[in-house]
Amino acid sequence: MVSGSIIFEVETPLEAQRVWNAFVKDGHNLLPKQVPEVSSSITFIQGDGGVGSIRQINFTDAAEPELSFVKELVEEVDEEKFVYRYSHVEGGMFGKILASAKYEVKYTPKAEGGCVCSYVFHYETLPGVPHDESKEQGIKDKTTGLFKKVEAYLLANPTLYV
Repeated sequence: MVSGSIIFEVETPLEAQRVWNAFVKDGHNLLPKQVPEVSSSITFIQGDGGVGSIRQINFTDAAEPELSFVKELVEEVDEEKFVYRYSHVEGGMFGKILASAKYEVKYTPKAEGGCVCSYVFHYETLPGVPHDESKEQGIKDKTTGLFKKVEAYLLANPTLYV
């Protein structure tokens, strides 16, 4: 069993409130439209996005051939500090490779404008699963790539999510 954390940041010229609105408040609508190669749909199967809600992300075969979906439990939604925390409860690598997976995303405004998006992923593997740094780098790369694609869309459409 391996316990670890993956921590990284992405800077953007977009304001924190706008990124929050796009990714947290409307991500279930925006992401399948802007990154259809990753997710075919995101639906709330319990709740409306607040604490205690469960959302299901359905992946495309091209994005995650060995995965079809993941269910996430929303644990914290702090609209003042732009902090969003959730954990996997079913699907994905949960129960296959991972014993637990918890995520924290925070959007910190920068004094000169824009914001820093901080990602923290805490995980624990199932017994016998070795540490794999390439998977960690893959998570960083996929997350950053998805973010940059949505960022480009928002920059090209300055009146959205303001």
